Amino acid sequence: MDRRGGTWKLLGSVVYAHRQELITTLYIGFLGLIFASFLVYLMEKDVNKKFNNFAQALWWGVITLCTVGYGDMVPETWQGKLIASFCALLGISFFALPAGILGSGFALKVQQQQRQKHMIRRRQPAATLIQSLWRCYAADEHSVSVATWKIHQIPLPSPPPSSKN
Repeated sequence: MDRRGGTWKLLGSVVYAHRQELITTLYIGFLGLIFASFLVYLMEKDVNKKFNNFAQALWWGVITLCTVGYGDMVPETWQGKLIASFCALLGISFFALPAGILGSGFALKVQQQQRQKHMIRRRQPAATLIQSLWRCYAADEHSVSVATWKIHQIPLPSPPPSSKN
């Protein structure tokens, strides 16, 4: 980690720039969790005593969606197992999706910083070139430009000597 926290600033700027996509992903994942837990509860409540209320089904959904899989609650019906399979796949995809969003955000941010660094490096030589060309143009004897320093090449008349009374 660097001293000025540049890595954390970069992470913060990428998360802030892609906050809409990340919030949408979180929202869809939460809806998937509620929906899958409810479906498993409906399929398993009469058969499996471990799914006797929605809170336990929600616990199962969180553990399955996070791909932890403690194994303390397992669906017994084929419908419950099918829903559990989809829930596990949904969990994998919802961990991969923010990683892809942040990865592409980092790539774009680094590319933008590199482009800005090259522009800053080119600014001074470009300014020097423009100034040199303007000086060559302005110093030309046949130049008809009014915006030159030729008026400053004519010496100003010196003030008349003051007489003492």
